[in-house]
Amino acid sequence: MGTDSRARAERILAAAGLPPGGLAGVRPLSGGTYNTVEELLLADGTRYVLKVPPAETVPGLRHERALLVSEAEFYRAAAGVGVAAPRVVAFTEGALLMTACPGQAWDDSLTDAEQRDLRTELGRQVARLHTVTGPGFGYPSGALGPLAADWRTAFSVLLDAVLDDARRYRPWLPRPVEETERTLRAALPALDEVTAACAVHFDLWPGNILVDRSAGAARIGGIIDGERMFWGDPVADFVSLALLGDIEKDSAFLGGYREAGGRVDFDRSTRLRLACYRAYLYLIMLTETVPRAADEGRSRWIRETVGPELVAALDAITELSR
Repeated sequence: MGTDSRARAERILAAAGLPPGGLAGVRPLSGGTYNTVEELLLADGTRYVLKVPPAETVPGLRHERALLVSEAEFYRAAAGVGVAAPRVVAFTEGALLMTACPGQAWDDSLTDAEQRDLRTELGRQVARLHTVTGPGFGYPSGALGPLAADWRTAFSVLLDAVLDDARRYRPWLPRPVEETERTLRAALPALDEVTAACAVHFDLWPGNILVDRSAGAARIGGIIDGERMFWGDPVADFVSLALLGDIEKDSAFLGGYREAGGRVDFDRSTRLRLACYRAYLYLIMLTETVPRAADEGRSRWIRETVGPELVAALDAITELSR
């Protein structure tokens, strides 16, 4: 382990009231795209995960400031309703120390039957998460200002931020920023139907869902990387849950979601809001390639894969707004 990593880990353990002398190892974890993530192994076998933000000089999107504040808020929300997720140990010196969840990232090694069972279980867990409500709408980090009293206002702020990022970084987009903005603003009145500020993870792709086989049958070991969390419309979570796909076709997930009390009807308003959130996420994915300095292979994949999905979301908004 690097000397700097060890010294930082020992300092944060001490600040959390844990014995720094018990640190046996520090191992970098892959998968993160913004924060530094490390596993801390103690001599007694206990594992923790430490997240440290980049230097303030590192380029990023406007909403990415103080991401760890939102992540800590997500884990507190999850803990209150029994959702499998890390538990916050300490949030100190700008770093987040949390428990480690069992399992490995969801991958293609799962059988079809395991996939169905896990999607059903995930539906139940997300339904429980959506019962948690916050004090207002928007990002808890305060990166884009204080929480708003209504969802339309909050989402307008989120949208303005990524559009400003697109104008600043000038990424490749399938349609001009001004045209994209006009289309998205046509959908905003539909957001007035959202009256409860629910906990939304907004990054629930398989890489952020751990599958644990330690007890035999595959089960969800933890929902991780809650740094993109905001208080808002629970329908927004369906975007990453069916990334580049259609959540309405996921009968296993929706069955578990509804079984656990989750309520969703895919009427015109819901589909319009969902198209709006899809466009928002795909704008982020396209724009962040510039500050992330994505290589040509990654940039090409984003253009060829995410670009058409953004166009489809914008076309859906136009159709549903008539």
